[in-house]
Amino acid sequence: MSERGLVAVLGAGVMGETLLSGLLRAGRPAGSLLISERRPERAAELTERYGVRVVDNPTAAREASTVALVVKPQDMSSVLAEIRDHVSPDTLVVSLAAGITTTTLEAGLPEGTPVVRVMPNTPALVDEGMAAISPGAHCDEGHLAEAEELLRSCGHVVRIAEQYQDAVTAISGSGPAYIFYVVEAMIEAGVLLGLPRGTASELVVQTLYGAATMLRETGQHPTVLREQVSSPAGTTVAAIRQLDDHKVRAAFLTAMEAARDRSRELAAGNA
Repeated sequence: MSERGLVAVLGAGVMGETLLSGLLRAGRPAGSLLISERRPERAAELTERYGVRVVDNPTAAREASTVALVVKPQDMSSVLAEIRDHVSPDTLVVSLAAGITTTTLEAGLPEGTPVVRVMPNTPALVDEGMAAISPGAHCDEGHLAEAEELLRSCGHVVRIAEQYQDAVTAISGSGPAYIFYVVEAMIEAGVLLGLPRGTASELVVQTLYGAATMLRETGQHPTVLREQVSSPAGTTVAAIRQLDDHKVRAAFLTAMEAARDRSRELAAGNA
């Protein structure tokens, strides 16, 4: 019988620890959280750092009312087999594993188990994550609200139909890597133009942060904001022309289509 309000995080990797620490920062008592970890030294580290109880997967599934599966996609089938007989009918199962569909989750759990599929991203590490959630066949409004509360501890949450999860994976799931890629290129350009690397890094990172803040706080379309920087026959226009000549916009579109297609392949492989 599950205890209402107890949350178990299965998987103590980077994202699992991120979720755990986010929940604690959001005010959830350590006594209301469980985490699973097989390695004794890692279990001791988590207990010392966060004051939470570390248990095995079956115990976590048996005691918790909400179970967050934060495991690698290739490990999901074995984890589902391990917890299947310990999940009660009213337990909410939330999966943060890429490419694992709600249909696959439901097939590996007791009939009628409510499941929610989540696509998170790494800025959750600094409480600025973007998570997209999709309900399974047995998930109601209350379950979705629970999942939203869980993920909001690490950032922002949006509800989407599951058919869009591959697109979300391509845009926000993989998205931080695209931003870091652009930042790398801009820093290298600064060094090429004679700036010390530290100065170039500071200039680029603050420019990125400021631009993102403008997008969020002004609510203006990025085209409008870009045009505000682009004086006629000025430096910005000269730079943007080079980006257009090298088809950078088209390359981004093609790259995200490739990421979406790969997400579909992973989902098909885990079905």
